[in-house]
Amino acid sequence: MEVTRRHFGALSLVLGVPVLGSACSTEALTSYDEAVRELWRHGRVDRSDAAAVKRELVRYAVLAPSSHNTQCWRFGIEPQAITLLPDSTRRCPAVDPDDHHLFVSLGCAAENLAQAALAHGRKAEATFDAQRGALRMALEATQPQASTLFQAIPQRQSTRGEYDGKPLSADELRALERAASGGGVQLILLTGRAALEKVLTFVVQGNSAQMRDAAFVEELKAWIRFSASDAVRLGDGLYSASSGNPSVPAWLGRLMFGQFFTEKGENDKYARHIRSSAGIAVFVGADNDRAGWIEVGRAYERFALQATAMGVRTAHLNQPVEVAALRPVFAGFLGIAGGRPDLVVRFGRGPTLPTSLRRPVQAMLA
Repeated sequence: MEVTRRHFGALSLVLGVPVLGSACSTEALTSYDEAVRELWRHGRVDRSDAAAVKRELVRYAVLAPSSHNTQCWRFGIEPQAITLLPDSTRRCPAVDPDDHHLFVSLGCAAENLAQAALAHGRKAEATFDAQRGALRMALEATQPQASTLFQAIPQRQSTRGEYDGKPLSADELRALERAASGGGVQLILLTGRAALEKVLTFVVQGNSAQMRDAAFVEELKAWIRFSASDAVRLGDGLYSASSGNPSVPAWLGRLMFGQFFTEKGENDKYARHIRSSAGIAVFVGADNDRAGWIEVGRAYERFALQATAMGVRTAHLNQPVEVAALRPVFAGFLGIAGGRPDLVVRFGRGPTLPTSLRRPVQAMLA
């Protein structure tokens, strides 16, 4: 949503409402900053305390990305395992009618859990239960190893802003490819300007289709947290400041949403985002089913953590795979006719933005 402080500032003059000018707003931002510091950090836990370790692994798992930051997962803690289950109450049927993104999100959380488990002296072996849609991570004692990917977990974010437009080196691209390998997932890296412009045409077509879909727009608006106080209170959704927009009272954000969240404004924003990126990564799973989608999520999370470790930002551009009518045409452009492209991700170097929040671990335990 490309809404500037100038837009909200102008409206505040008309309505006589200050933007972030009250004591309440200052307190909300302070509370938000405190929540970020408490959440996005490495913790300390006694590795001999099995129950404490497993809760800590869940804490790392929920720092993974999820569609609209819905945190569409639940965790069942067992004596020798942690099971990840889909939370159907947090589905996004408009943008994700077949739960593709939901299971990709489970895969992202599973990868965080696996990296954190190894750092805490546990090896996590995953088994998928297709009937329940559950991923059981069996934990076995091993030598602790804090990988580069584990170290990057508290710094990773989906950075929805402009990057610096500079290319990555061949070594950096190879490092991203190595991180994403595994689980039968194919990674397609596009770095040429002509290819990025072609992807932009697909993103614009997909975005236009979504912007004309009232159900999609209403669903998206329902997950936006316009104010710092709402972001802290709810602990989920898309905090507007994380996209470079101002933090404003929720009623004002809802009022202004339809005026500034426009098809042209969003398309122009995506043009700037893609043209400022070093490249675009497309992830293609080996199987177009829930188990395959989980593997895509795990591969993407390794890619994102490796990028973070190198100071490289990532953000999703999934319109070409979310709009069903556009998906096979996009697959043909990629040369995978008959396959399903799962994720489209841009990458490049750029500034950090305010991070999103998470619900308490206790709220996500099955």
